[in-house]
Amino acid sequence: MDDILDLERFPLDRPHTPAWHALVDSAKAGLARDGLFNFDGFMRPAALAQVLDHVHPRMAHESFHHSRWHNIYFKDTIDGVDPDDPALKKVETSNHTLCHDQLRGTPLDRLYNWPEFATFLAAVMDRPQLYVMDDALAGINVLEYRDGEALNWHFDRSIFTTTLLLQEPDAGGVFEYAQDLRSADDPNHAGIAALLNGQIAPTQLPQTAGTLNVFLGVNTAHRVSTVQGPKSRIVAVLSHYDTPGRAFTKDEQMGFFGRVA
Repeated sequence: MDDILDLERFPLDRPHTPAWHALVDSAKAGLARDGLFNFDGFMRPAALAQVLDHVHPRMAHESFHHSRWHNIYFKDTIDGVDPDDPALKKVETSNHTLCHDQLRGTPLDRLYNWPEFATFLAAVMDRPQLYVMDDALAGINVLEYRDGEALNWHFDRSIFTTTLLLQEPDAGGVFEYAQDLRSADDPNHAGIAALLNGQIAPTQLPQTAGTLNVFLGVNTAHRVSTVQGPKSRIVAVLSHYDTPGRAFTKDEQMGFFGRVA
């Protein structure tokens, strides 16, 4: 794994050593303070290049173009909210997706299935154990945002999201978020409406290729701003769960990937 990751700076290969515990503590501190942590330079440049050499031709000829208008909740209706409420304003998301079965044998596949990676994430998230998905399509996805495309405002369904930035765009494509915009006790529809109307300035998080990011997105609204220019934004999403055997339904696979396993 040393050919893929900078294990001197990020000693995931040495679980329960002092250096490993220090890295876990640093990641936990970032989550507590900012709702996220970044490991800049996590993947080595040569491994990044290998992944992109694999991804580029497949993106051009095999990717699924996902495009939809949605509200921040990805739901048609919200209990107690008028359909015309500004909090339900529609926004557009558009990207191109490769699935796990199109990424077998790559450094991403090796990282995802490396037990020490799940062990580290479990420690950071205070889980006894985390598991890869039992899904031929959804375990790893690589998403490309081309000129004029964006991942628009939304909340996540999962407690945490793990991404690895593979390619930065020339302009735009910035990760933006409004931390803890809502809570379990306060849906804060007025605050959500203010964000969608540009009355709340989100935090911007510039990232460089090779950066690992873990993000708590259930109550933090976030997006990737519109990409500008010929160089696209390419990011991998690596999904772990605290129970084994997790998989998307056929309807979810069709909606996200345009096909079923």
